[in-house]
Amino acid sequence: MAETQIPQVDVRAVNEDAVILDVRQPNEFEAGHAPGAVSIPLGELRARLAEVPSVDGPLPVICKAGARSQMAAEFLAAHGLEVVNIIGGTGAWYEAGKTLVSENGETPAVVPPSTPPAAI
Repeated sequence: MAETQIPQVDVRAVNEDAVILDVRQPNEFEAGHAPGAVSIPLGELRARLAEVPSVDGPLPVICKAGARSQMAAEFLAAHGLEVVNIIGGTGAWYEAGKTLVSENGETPAVVPPSTPPAAI
């Protein structure tokens, strides 16, 4: 896949209620994510491309620190979607004091993946 220039966006520029594509592993998403995040792990993105949310304007993509979301954003851009990569990922989201919600009933947290993330 040819390298694509993906716009980068600071977490402070993303509304807390924005629809965001979160490409982290399921355990990471369950532990803590942005309120409007939709989970499609990076390794499942190709098979679940039809599930990528449609938004007005560019779709923000997030992971833990920014590398997986950059790969996902490049893949999505190559398939004609308008995307932006959130700089610093969920870690930066948390550090900026933005809301995290969890799916596991525990205090929201940014955690490492329980299994190595798969490539697209």
